[in-house]
Amino acid sequence: MFNKILIANRGEIAVRISRACRELGIASVAVYSEADVRALHVRMADEAVCIGPAPAAQSYLLTERILQAARQTGAQAIHPGYGFLSENAAFAQAVQDAGLVFIGPPPSAIRAMGDKAAARALMQAAGVPVVPGYQGLDDEAALQQAAAQIGYPVLAKAAAGGGGKGMRVITQPDQLLENLAAARREAQHAFGDQRLILEKYLAQAHHVEFQILGDQHGRLVHLFERECSVQRRHQKVIEESPSPLLDAELRQRMGAAAVLAARAAGYVNAGTIEFILDPLSRAYYFLEMNTRLQVEHPVTELVSGLDLVQWQIRIAAGEPFPYTQEQLTQRGHALECRLYAEDPANHFLPSAGTLLHWREPQGPGIRLDAGVSAGDEVSIHYDPLLAKLICAGEDRPAAIRRMQAALRQLAPLGLTTNTAFLQAVLADPAFAAGAVHTTWVDEHFAAWTAPTPASLPLEVLAAARLRTPMRTPPRPSPSSGEGALQSSAAYIPIPGGPGAHSPSPGVVLNDMERGGGVLADGVRFPPPDLYSPWRPPIPSPSWLFAGALQTLTLTPQGEGWLAESADAKASASASVTVLADEPGSITLRLGERVCRVDWAEDGACLWLAADGQVYLLEQPPAPGPRRSRGAAGKAQAGAQAADATLRAPMPAQVRAIQVQPGEACQKGQTLVVLEAMKMEIRLQAQSAGLVERILVTVGQQVNRDQPLVEIKI
Repeated sequence: MFNKILIANRGEIAVRISRACRELGIASVAVYSEADVRALHVRMADEAVCIGPAPAAQSYLLTERILQAARQTGAQAIHPGYGFLSENAAFAQAVQDAGLVFIGPPPSAIRAMGDKAAARALMQAAGVPVVPGYQGLDDEAALQQAAAQIGYPVLAKAAAGGGGKGMRVITQPDQLLENLAAARREAQHAFGDQRLILEKYLAQAHHVEFQILGDQHGRLVHLFERECSVQRRHQKVIEESPSPLLDAELRQRMGAAAVLAARAAGYVNAGTIEFILDPLSRAYYFLEMNTRLQVEHPVTELVSGLDLVQWQIRIAAGEPFPYTQEQLTQRGHALECRLYAEDPANHFLPSAGTLLHWREPQGPGIRLDAGVSAGDEVSIHYDPLLAKLICAGEDRPAAIRRMQAALRQLAPLGLTTNTAFLQAVLADPAFAAGAVHTTWVDEHFAAWTAPTPASLPLEVLAAARLRTPMRTPPRPSPSSGEGALQSSAAYIPIPGGPGAHSPSPGVVLNDMERGGGVLADGVRFPPPDLYSPWRPPIPSPSWLFAGALQTLTLTPQGEGWLAESADAKASASASVTVLADEPGSITLRLGERVCRVDWAEDGACLWLAADGQVYLLEQPPAPGPRRSRGAAGKAQAGAQAADATLRAPMPAQVRAIQVQPGEACQKGQTLVVLEAMKMEIRLQAQSAGLVERILVTVGQQVNRDQPLVEIKI
């Protein structure tokens, strides 16, 4: 067995591999870019080596930097994780040539199956059914001719990669060239290879894949299937096992075909054979093989009882796999939800910034594989995957219920995430029936927006009012009378908690002096250093939510307060008692209900989460223009749209500019192509006009809302 393993990756998979190493008694070495110096995978490892600047092409994709780090630390083996160099045959060969062990398949298998064109030909020769397509010369003329022969719609795919990168669905001949160019750019950037293949696009098909595991002694088995049909941008969002579509007979046939495909490639270690399955005819076709560990491998781990990462390491060290196919079984049901920093209501655009608060769900059958923790920066340079939430149950309905409950416990604050979208998918009757297909999200959630109440729940307002940082003395409200407190940045003593030494509820304090103060009746109270922690108050007496002001009145009542909210649309009141007051969260009793609310501050914004719903509150804007992240920001965005200036929707890098100053443009025409978090974003003109100025250059980093192109209407 190895003594030390270098992990040539980042994020949650690097954390996952580091944990597997620790359980096997193996030291782990992390590599990191300058952007990841404080990342969780660096903090988890026993050693860490910086390998270059933030862009992956200057760090995580540099073979020699990784090999140098392995030599420097004395690592005996390298685990590539997924993405980056994990399916790069040249990298695997370089690891072996350096006298190290590559924890994955042999380079020959990666070459055979990693190249989509070669893999199709190999599968055809082995008798594995493949999707009708074309894998010959990939110049534009040949691809145009092939597309016409296959028949539209067709799918253009990167020959050297996967994961939805370098992939485009093309429905009409006049869309072909533009989409081929975009697919080539993504493929080149992601895999260093711009070659493409074409396949017939099968609408409403299911994506079903089989986990393969082979040792160095000739044993090759499958560990059953995963249903991966809930996808956006050709990337999986929810995976599960068993597939609700398969019966025992179809599972046996597809599993046998998966093993045949892997054996034809001379496969060793963990891999995945992906199939497209027609739900009506029940015909299946080989799609591709991922010659690496999959993002969704925990689903298989929970239903098989096997630790795939540990078995990858053990197989690479020469251990035989001890189980035959007949000895392997599926037990129960497991689901995985991928938690992304992205906005599903805005074409799933990724979201970059600081993760201010992060609460992980707990409970039996719940597992979270995270690559982040509170305070971490989510960079524009890498994939927006934050974590994977995996839940198991005795059957599919039980697993779904557990996943829904776990999602309600999550509290990722500071970034826009897809948690509300995941809840909507899980609650949909089609998902409950197992009737979803690969285009189902595009068809049924294209216009989806997160549900937003017209007014804030009382517990959210109360939590905003009572949260820990507000440790300054309250003042009487002229409008409410003595003893009533308007919603503002003021300290309220919490019975039995921090500040219990302060005067009892019901006594209003006057202004605090630096050396202490006096009660309204002349009794002295402690100086401010006893009110811990001390943070500057938010001066606003109310908050802006969904375009409306939200206020709360708290009147001392017994051991707590009477909370009353009122606005133009709704009013509510309840007795409130603080049960727990912790950094970043507060637990309240409202009447008979117990509510936990998580919170985080971001300048003039206050993020809160309760029962799976995230709320963003803002200070009401001061007179004059100001930049805002919520409702005020949306109003500002509308004004920006009116001036016909094309702006960046998020921090990104300019990849292409497709217009020139003085050129006329049409509504819907692509003007600028950005790239962020491994995704290409094409920005289109919102109206016809004349391009007056180009304000950026190719390769430039741009910020959110930064002007890119000025257009005269």
